[in-house]
Amino acid sequence: ISYPSNKPLGGYVSDLVDRCTMLSMWEKNGPPVLFWLSGFFFTQACLTGGLQNYARKHRIPIDEIDFDFIVMDEILRDELQKAVTMQGLPYITNQDTDPPLEGMYITGLFIEGARWDWGKRVLGESKVKVLYTMSPVIWFKPCKKAAIDDNHCYPCPMYKTSARRGILSTTGHSTNFVIDVRFPSEHSRDHWVSRGVCLLMQLD
Repeated sequence: ISYPSNKPLGGYVSDLVDRCTMLSMWEKNGPPVLFWLSGFFFTQACLTGGLQNYARKHRIPIDEIDFDFIVMDEILRDELQKAVTMQGLPYITNQDTDPPLEGMYITGLFIEGARWDWGKRVLGESKVKVLYTMSPVIWFKPCKKAAIDDNHCYPCPMYKTSARRGILSTTGHSTNFVIDVRFPSEHSRDHWVSRGVCLLMQLD
């Protein structure tokens, strides 16, 4: 009946109101520039839709394409800051930034166990006593699988909740795991796995 959530009742209701507000603003103002992925009930459907749009546009079989992941410049970081100050809802009303020609800009994610190093533009170590940091805006860019370079990257698993576990639903998707997002990294995959680094769509 409900989307997965580990929030207490008060936080859950606030989150539900934010989701309804996002859809209402979408209906009123048109598609957003930044997609608050956490606000969708069926997250995988949104991502599959992005791949399907690309496949139909370029007449490529959908099983030959996947997402590449590009962390956006600090221009969008400033836009994100404006967005999250509006009642905590990551939605831009003044859409000064143009949407991408392909794919979508994703916001509202959190990195657990690491942070994004804006200076080096790679995944970096967490600061002392900081467990969660806000993820930068990520461009989910559809492209052919053969064109994706996954060298020097950490395939960071994305989960809907901090439980990090789910069951296989009737749609064939996990009820918690969403997708691996590749972050540029100076360290090996094992380095980040040992730290339990992941992306979360919502905090508790």
